[in-house]
Amino acid sequence: MAGGISTTFWTDADRLVATSVVVVDRPKGSRHPIAIDHVYPLDYGYLEGTISGDGEGVDVWLGASGNRHVTAAVCTIDLSKRDVELKLLLGCSQEEVSEIGRFFRGLGLQFELVARRDF
Repeated sequence: MAGGISTTFWTDADRLVATSVVVVDRPKGSRHPIAIDHVYPLDYGYLEGTISGDGEGVDVWLGASGNRHVTAAVCTIDLSKRDVELKLLLGCSQEEVSEIGRFFRGLGLQFELVARRDF
């Protein structure tokens, strides 16, 4: 197990990303559609043709490296929406992971990050 998650999870996550088109619908520097004071620190989007818990595509954060391997997964809880979501981080550095955490904290979301240890 890597980071508390089996290596099969990471292999399957990489396979899902590799067989999907990544759509960036909120580029780095764009404002959150509801909480307009919050700016996306990285490109944010989804995997086209996938389905997440909210019925939309699986959410992804894209690191500046351009690497599309899954480096971490984040589970968020939004009590106001009664919503739980999983987001995949692609090619994110440790500093970029920290920026994503600050973004979630600024929105008042609870989250847990699981970093991939074999990458």
